[in-house]
Amino acid sequence: MTSVPPAGPGVVKTAPGPAVPPRPSGGRRDVRRALTRALPVSPAVVLLLLFLAGPIAYCAYIAFTDLQLTGQAESSFVGFDNFRAAFKDDAFLNAVWLTLVFTVLSSLIGQNTLGLTLAVLMQRASKPVRTVTGGIVVAAWVLPEVVAGFLLYAFFRREGTLNAVLDWLHLPSQNWLFTLPILAVSFANVWRGTAFSMLVYSAALNEIPKEITEAAEVDGAGGWRRMWHITLPMIRRSIGTNLMLNTLQTLSVFGLIWVMTRGGPGNRSQTLPLFMYEQAFQKSMIGYGTAVALLLLVVGSLFSLVYMRLLRTEV
Repeated sequence: MTSVPPAGPGVVKTAPGPAVPPRPSGGRRDVRRALTRALPVSPAVVLLLLFLAGPIAYCAYIAFTDLQLTGQAESSFVGFDNFRAAFKDDAFLNAVWLTLVFTVLSSLIGQNTLGLTLAVLMQRASKPVRTVTGGIVVAAWVLPEVVAGFLLYAFFRREGTLNAVLDWLHLPSQNWLFTLPILAVSFANVWRGTAFSMLVYSAALNEIPKEITEAAEVDGAGGWRRMWHITLPMIRRSIGTNLMLNTLQTLSVFGLIWVMTRGGPGNRSQTLPLFMYEQAFQKSMIGYGTAVALLLLVVGSLFSLVYMRLLRTEV
């Protein structure tokens, strides 16, 4: 057994330092780091819970009651009666069908196709043409919905601009808001909302490397082949994003249709937002109208899930 030699005269003894506190474990550090990162966004989360999640939860509760605006002292819980009544209501089923027609015509086909066409044409146009065209298209987009509705009402009515042009061309005219109301309001929504699709696709087309399109052109690929095999695959994510946003916006269109036709004649242009308004505020059946609104929210969520699934697919 060896002994430690005593310290010599030249060796300085050091006093023991203070005890070092144990460092927090990895789990505690992760929690603290997560809380620190979440602190800046906490006000936004609180506002979303207060003004978005809260009203949605309250509306979900009302949808299961028989709440009315007038003639009722208190409401009672009725379960799924409002939803069962909706699916047995021919007017509701008609509104669902017209909503799908309005969405497909004005959003999936109209705004999407016309916006992409304008974006492609403006890529090859001169700067003055791009400026004038963009200004005209965007002007329709920034107009208030009510103003746009009055303009399109004046265009399609019996004594409107469209029939005046048809009479000048010696072509038959008709009362478009009476004979083809859902087509008239679909065209109005295309006219008003195409600018958003045009801006989205213009930004996406500017991100395509010119070397790829030039190489395809050198290889002999025509305009349609370049569009189908190069342009569309490379802007696929932008197409999905544009379709999702346009679809959700179109599902909730109310003011434009209300100003032009008020859902008529009869109920031939009554989409779900107008049907919901009629049931809740004209017939005072808040519970039933809120149930319809909840079904509309479900439809929008299903569209969003489909588009998000497509967006997750790698190009």
